[in-house]
Amino acid sequence: MELVLEVDDEDALAKAALRRISADETVPADERAHAESAVTEDTAEALAYLVDPFDLVSEVPGVELAQASWSSERIGYDPDSPEWDLDDDDVDEDFDDEGAESAEGTEGAKRVG
Repeated sequence: MELVLEVDDEDALAKAALRRISADETVPADERAHAESAVTEDTAEALAYLVDPFDLVSEVPGVELAQASWSSERIGYDPDSPEWDLDDDDVDEDFDDEGAESAEGTEGAKRVG
Protein backbone atom coordinates (compact mmCIF):
# COMPACT_ATOMS: atom_id res chain seq x y z
CA MET A 1 0.00 0.00 0.00
CA GLU A 2 1.25 3.45 -0.82
CA LEU A 3 -0.30 6.63 0.52
CA VAL A 4 0.35 10.18 -0.58
CA LEU A 5 -1.39 12.70 1.63
CA GLU A 6 -1.69 16.44 1.32
CA VAL A 7 -2.04 18.24 4.63
CA ASP A 8 -3.68 21.59 4.01
CA ASP A 9 -4.10 22.64 7.66
CA GLU A 10 -1.18 21.56 9.85
CA ASP A 11 -2.61 23.49 12.82
CA ALA A 12 -5.94 21.63 12.69
CA LEU A 13 -4.09 18.32 12.43
CA ALA A 14 -1.92 19.15 15.46
CA LYS A 15 -4.96 20.26 17.48
CA ALA A 16 -6.79 17.01 16.68
CA ALA A 17 -3.75 15.01 17.81
CA LEU A 18 -3.54 17.04 21.03
CA ARG A 19 -7.23 16.34 21.72
CA ARG A 20 -6.62 12.61 21.20
CA ILE A 21 -3.63 12.69 23.57
CA SER A 22 -5.54 14.57 26.29
CA ALA A 23 -8.46 12.13 26.02
CA ASP A 24 -6.20 9.08 26.42
CA GLU A 25 -6.19 8.44 30.16
CA THR A 26 -3.76 5.52 29.82
CA VAL A 27 -0.83 7.74 28.84
CA PRO A 28 1.47 8.58 31.80
CA ALA A 29 2.18 12.29 32.39
CA ASP A 30 5.80 12.19 31.18
CA GLU A 31 4.84 10.36 27.98
CA ARG A 32 1.92 12.76 27.49
CA ALA A 33 4.26 15.77 27.61
CA HIS A 34 6.59 14.13 25.09
CA ALA A 35 3.70 13.22 22.77
CA GLU A 36 2.24 16.73 22.97
CA SER A 37 5.60 18.23 22.07
CA ALA A 38 6.12 15.80 19.20
CA VAL A 39 2.73 16.40 17.56
CA THR A 40 3.03 20.19 17.74
CA GLU A 41 6.54 20.18 16.25
CA ASP A 42 6.10 17.56 13.52
CA THR A 43 3.07 17.15 11.27
CA ALA A 44 4.02 13.54 10.51
CA GLU A 45 3.96 12.74 14.25
CA ALA A 46 0.49 14.30 14.53
CA LEU A 47 -0.75 12.22 11.63
CA ALA A 48 0.83 9.05 13.03
CA TYR A 49 -0.88 9.68 16.36
CA LEU A 50 -4.29 9.97 14.67
CA VAL A 51 -4.14 7.25 12.01
CA ASP A 52 -4.05 3.63 13.11
CA PRO A 53 -3.10 1.21 10.29
CA PHE A 54 -5.20 -1.52 11.92
CA ASP A 55 -8.30 0.69 11.73
CA LEU A 56 -7.67 1.28 8.03
CA VAL A 57 -7.96 -2.42 7.13
CA SER A 58 -9.78 -4.08 10.03
CA GLU A 59 -13.13 -4.08 8.19
CA VAL A 60 -11.73 -5.20 4.82
CA PRO A 61 -12.83 -8.79 4.05
CA GLY A 62 -9.98 -11.22 3.47
CA VAL A 63 -7.30 -8.88 4.82
CA GLU A 64 -5.35 -9.28 8.02
CA LEU A 65 -2.74 -6.72 9.04
CA ALA A 66 0.47 -8.63 9.66
CA GLN A 67 2.76 -5.67 10.27
CA ALA A 68 2.68 -1.90 9.90
CA SER A 69 5.26 0.82 10.15
CA TRP A 70 5.33 4.55 9.63
CA SER A 71 7.72 6.69 7.73
CA SER A 72 7.12 10.03 6.18
CA GLU A 73 8.84 12.69 4.23
CA ARG A 74 7.93 15.95 2.55
CA ILE A 75 7.86 15.54 -1.19
CA GLY A 76 7.03 17.61 -4.19
CA TYR A 77 3.94 15.74 -5.38
CA ASP A 78 2.71 16.52 -8.87
CA PRO A 79 -0.30 14.35 -9.77
CA ASP A 80 0.15 15.24 -13.46
CA SER A 81 3.75 13.99 -13.59
CA PRO A 82 4.28 10.58 -15.26
CA GLU A 83 6.59 9.76 -12.33
CA TRP A 84 3.51 9.57 -10.08
CA ASP A 85 1.35 7.41 -12.36
CA LEU A 86 0.38 4.68 -9.89
CA ASP A 87 -1.64 2.82 -12.51
CA ASP A 88 1.46 1.69 -14.41
CA ASP A 89 1.94 -2.04 -14.82
CA ASP A 90 5.42 -1.76 -13.29
CA VAL A 91 4.09 -1.03 -9.77
CA ASP A 92 4.43 -4.72 -8.88
CA GLU A 93 8.12 -4.59 -9.81
CA ASP A 94 8.78 -2.77 -6.52
CA PHE A 95 8.15 -6.04 -4.69
CA ASP A 96 9.95 -9.37 -4.90
CA ASP A 97 8.21 -12.71 -5.53
CA GLU A 98 7.16 -13.02 -1.89
CA GLY A 99 5.69 -9.53 -1.57
CA ALA A 100 8.64 -8.00 0.30
CA GLU A 101 9.44 -4.45 -0.66
CA SER A 102 12.61 -3.98 -2.60
CA ALA A 103 14.78 -0.89 -2.35
CA GLU A 104 14.36 -0.22 -6.07
CA GLY A 105 11.47 2.03 -7.00
CA THR A 106 10.64 3.34 -3.51
CA GLU A 107 12.23 6.77 -3.78
CA GLY A 108 9.97 9.71 -2.89
CA ALA A 109 6.88 7.84 -1.81
CA LYS A 110 5.59 6.65 1.51
CA ARG A 111 5.36 2.89 1.68
CA VAL A 112 3.26 1.29 4.39
CA GLY A 113 3.65 -2.45 4.84
